Amino acid sequence: MSKNIIIAIDGPAGSGKSTAAKMIAEKLGFLYLDTGAMYRALTYAVLKLNVMDDEEKIIHLAKTVKIELEFRDGNTIVTLNGTDVSEEIRSKEVNNFVSKVSAIPEVREELVIQQQRIGSHTNLVTEGRDTTTAVFPKADLKFYLTASLSKRAERRFHEFQEKYGSITIEEVIKNLKERDQIDSHRKTSPLTKADDAIEIDTTELTIEDEVEIIIAKVKEIYQENLNK
Repeated sequence: MSKNIIIAIDGPAGSGKSTAAKMIAEKLGFLYLDTGAMYRALTYAVLKLNVMDDEEKIIHLAKTVKIELEFRDGNTIVTLNGTDVSEEIRSKEVNNFVSKVSAIPEVREELVIQQQRIGSHTNLVTEGRDTTTAVFPKADLKFYLTASLSKRAERRFHEFQEKYGSITIEEVIKNLKERDQIDSHRKTSPLTKADDAIEIDTTELTIEDEVEIIIAKVKEIYQENLNK
């Protein structure tokens, strides 16, 4: 087993990954690595420069912009070239384009290198859409969270209502279907369940239920580590 413990969580949008990962990281005192926030930060930069249709420029940005993450007081603080963009990367515009940007193979390759570098020296909880298969294929524990489309849409709808107000449930469902299609069929590191990942259907679970199930498994790993 690796010296540090890595807990990796994958699943489609709205399955409960981010909230669960944050709570688990806080309870364990681990670093929370929000891989999705890195793709969102890059997408925000792409939108700001209006280069959505220029793949070469997007790849260049992935290699040159400085994206830093800090998990503080239960929140991920994201800086892009030194500027806090934590709120901006959660906009509807970024949400609509992030899957397209993250589907570019060279973009994924670059950000995976950065993510693996972070995970090489610390205990962490991380989540995304290829975290268990491409980013940390040797993670100590892997989870794949799922939920029905209607439940995922309901969660995202409430999230967007609180932040932005003007969105319909039909728009949310359409966006989720599009993101599922792109994430599951991209050529590089598509969203898929790792063979050794523990699958959890969160449709009927509270976030507390999710966390409790995952923490129980983590305690088993801790005990194994202590016995070695």
